[in-house]
Amino acid sequence: MRIDIVTIFPKFFNSIKNHSIIKRSLLKKKVEIFTHDIRHFSKNKQKSVDDYQFGGDPGMVLQVQPIDDCISQLKSERDYCEIIYLSPCGETLNQVECNRLSVLKNIILLCGNYKGIDQRAIDLHVTKEISIGDYVLTGGEFAASIVLDSVVRLIPGVISNESSALFDSFQDNLLAPPIYSRPALYKNLQVPNVLLSGDTKKIDKWKEEQIIKVTKNKRPDLLD
Repeated sequence: MRIDIVTIFPKFFNSIKNHSIIKRSLLKKKVEIFTHDIRHFSKNKQKSVDDYQFGGDPGMVLQVQPIDDCISQLKSERDYCEIIYLSPCGETLNQVECNRLSVLKNIILLCGNYKGIDQRAIDLHVTKEISIGDYVLTGGEFAASIVLDSVVRLIPGVISNESSALFDSFQDNLLAPPIYSRPALYKNLQVPNVLLSGDTKKIDKWKEEQIIKVTKNKRPDLLD
């Protein structure tokens, strides 16, 4: 899988690419991640890529030309399954969408900043808008990093125990059951006896019951 990130802050992703699952996926050559600085496509001497809004409202906007030239160049080199703009106007990211994106071959993540990007850049190139929640961030780079992590970890071969991802919260639109590790007793808090029993059928039944219970108590909307 190849992921191209279009941004005005490419260095933001340096640390992300050098830690944890993302680093492992790159070392295993399961994914390629490239960042592209929008400023390199600016045609003015200052290499500025933002300007005031038409209409008089406050706040700067990323201009259409540098974004258009950047994405147009990428599209001339390969076909993209999705060109995603990280936007509060988009569909809220969920596990189903992460699963879908994880099997695509090439995607672009477009990061907005300031008040956003010129609508014409969206009209020309964007195939999907994704939001990570109903709140405002400083820039799309934060949202892109979440999409990056949530998608890359699902690519076959990235996680050592691939079956582990199948039991994550939200895979079946339900929350995961409580989990425990050693010691079995800590400050008078005991691990449920069924988990210590070694009886697979009883353990599976307990987990199924807990999944419904936890989801009902913490996220009843998911059961709807």
